Amino acid sequence: MERIIGLDLGSVTCGISISDPLGMIARALTTVRFAPDDYDAALQDVLKVIRENGVKKVVLGLPRHMNGDIGIRGQVSEKFAKLLEAEGIQVELWDERLTTAAAEKILISGNVKRKKRKQIIDQMAAVQILQSYLDRQSGGLVMPF
Repeated sequence: MERIIGLDLGSVTCGISISDPLGMIARALTTVRFAPDDYDAALQDVLKVIRENGVKKVVLGLPRHMNGDIGIRGQVSEKFAKLLEAEGIQVELWDERLTTAAAEKILISGNVKRKKRKQIIDQMAAVQILQSYLDRQSGGLVMPF
């Protein structure tokens, strides 16, 4: 099985996670930083990571409001997905509600200092997105957030 990456796209950062070769476990990979709302730069950096890791599929977090509606951030993710697809990358949009909160909770319970949490929170949110996708694909239990 080919590796899959998970993306948590923000306005200035994109957390990236990657699956193991069997597609069972997600781990943090890196965080791409870019100028505010410069998604062209973000795209180039993400494509570089995709190529370096031989990835053919991306699970991109889709921000939704708690009522399920897609707002401005969700629309940005949908546009970013289309840019990736135009590059020949298969993209799966994945509901990311509460993933950042879950990631923050995990880091706090691990006694990670606030400064370090800020540096890796996007990667950890990407891990949450990708792991929930992998769990669903394998028919395993999906961790509630």
